[in-house]
Amino acid sequence: MADWRDVLLVDGYNMIGGWPELAALSLTGMQGARDRLLDMLADYQAFTGRRVIAVFDAYRVPGLGRSFVQGKVQVVFTKEKETADECIERLVGEFSHRRRQIYVATSDFVEQHVIFAQGALRISARELKLEIEENQKQVKKAIEPEIISSKRHSLEEKLPPEMRRRLEDWRRQ
Repeated sequence: MADWRDVLLVDGYNMIGGWPELAALSLTGMQGARDRLLDMLADYQAFTGRRVIAVFDAYRVPGLGRSFVQGKVQVVFTKEKETADECIERLVGEFSHRRRQIYVATSDFVEQHVIFAQGALRISARELKLEIEENQKQVKKAIEPEIISSKRHSLEEKLPPEMRRRLEDWRRQ
């Protein structure tokens, strides 16, 4: 069955450098910043239904050309001598023949001029962060009335913290 969802391609290190929270995390270790970004993108994917692909330049990590799924977000580490911009351009080419909208979250407008000429829409690091924050607010707004109106204890309150953590891990897989 064909996948007709909109696609969001994210230049991972652009977002880490563009978001103060993630930039601060990267000072103590890039893995923590990548994991936090992927968590935020997984929540975004669950809220919007868009297919999300995070692309990272592989020169910062071992395992060139690797691709895997983490929390429903496809993670791609570029091939040797391939930049994230080149990888995103290649992915846009692969997706552009299908009927879907392609969004590219990057700060490298000039380097991505080819894909924007092909019809992909640009989302800056700041715009994506604001969109993620707005999605989080909408989720909280939808959940809070249910919590306030419920006089019974929720299932979450009854479960021990370790069980809640396991359930959350399963939800993200």
